[in-house]
Amino acid sequence: MVKSKLLRMDNVLIVVDDLEAVKAFFLELGFELEGETTVGGSTVDRLIGLQNVRATLVLMRTPDGHGRIELDKFHTPGAIRTGPEKVPVNELGIRRIMLAVDRIDEVVARLLAHGAELVGEVVQYESMYRLAYLRGPEGIIVGLSEQLK
Repeated sequence: MVKSKLLRMDNVLIVVDDLEAVKAFFLELGFELEGETTVGGSTVDRLIGLQNVRATLVLMRTPDGHGRIELDKFHTPGAIRTGPEKVPVNELGIRRIMLAVDRIDEVVARLLAHGAELVGEVVQYESMYRLAYLRGPEGIIVGLSEQLK
């Protein structure tokens, strides 16, 4: 018998309230808009275990086409927040998305100018990487990694 295998990771879902602000943040990072649609109906309800779902989905991809995020804005039922918006990096659960960039200082400056906040500092890890964590809209944390030559 042939064992099933993992083929790829298609996307990571981020549920948001201010869809336009989060979409603008990821566009500024360099993501490309792949598509946007509204979903609902019994199939969606059965899939995600909620009732009367209506949501707007935005799919964005990295320039190389291999990484994707899905931003979902729930209209019904409304999204809920179970804790503070700005949780620390060591809180349990998915905390950040790591992105490879070139010229990290320029990316950080551009994102700071658009309202992002540094979580800590831009640091150099040995002679291999420069790294930074930034908090964007709705507390979303992205890590930036610049490989050094």
